[in-house]
Amino acid sequence: MGRIYAGVLGPLALLTALARGWFSGVPPRDLLLAAWLDLLVFAAIGYVIGRLAAWIVEDSVRARLATEMEEKESPTRPPAASDCVKTTA
Repeated sequence: MGRIYAGVLGPLALLTALARGWFSGVPPRDLLLAAWLDLLVFAAIGYVIGRLAAWIVEDSVRARLATEMEEKESPTRPPAASDCVKTTA
């Protein structure tokens, strides 16, 4: 998931920086350097966010699966005597 977010946020930052610099009249050399740095920074941020999201999802699924497996493996307790007694008023 980290590579996906990096692959989206990096190029998006690059294109945004290129458009901003082009409309602002920034010289091409400075524009390309800024856009390249934005690509690297936002790709790294996207990678970290994606890895964190994947870890959260995997941990949640693992915990839920463990809970379900534990419920299936534990023997069902027979009903207690107090559960079977009916009281009349």
